[in-house]
Amino acid sequence: VQLQASGGGLVQAGDSLRLSCAASGRTFSSYAWFRQAPGKEREFVAAIRWRGGSTYYAEFVKGRFTISRDNAKNTVYLQMNSLKPEDTAVYICAAATYYHDSLHQEFKYDYWGQGTLVTVSS
Repeated sequence: VQLQASGGGLVQAGDSLRLSCAASGRTFSSYAWFRQAPGKEREFVAAIRWRGGSTYYAEFVKGRFTISRDNAKNTVYLQMNSLKPEDTAVYICAAATYYHDSLHQEFKYDYWGQGTLVTVSS
């Protein structure tokens, strides 16, 4: 099983980026994006359930980021709009095998991708 994240890059404040996380080998109950900024702990960004497509967001990205999935491609996306310098981080995708009521805790995810760097300049 592999999770391959891509789409990061250097952008200016106010720009948009779309991250992709392609899963190979199987599908999972839910997928999430976390991020880790330099010198900070990893934090939850957004999650989506594979069945039904329910989505969940951290407060600091609501209204700016959208998580979605493409069932046929077994890929999850994170559309990031109105990016801010404080969004600068390595964005990491994760997948959970089992159903969980809440999806923001790291320990619920069994598989992790390698991360993709997003840098937002002011």
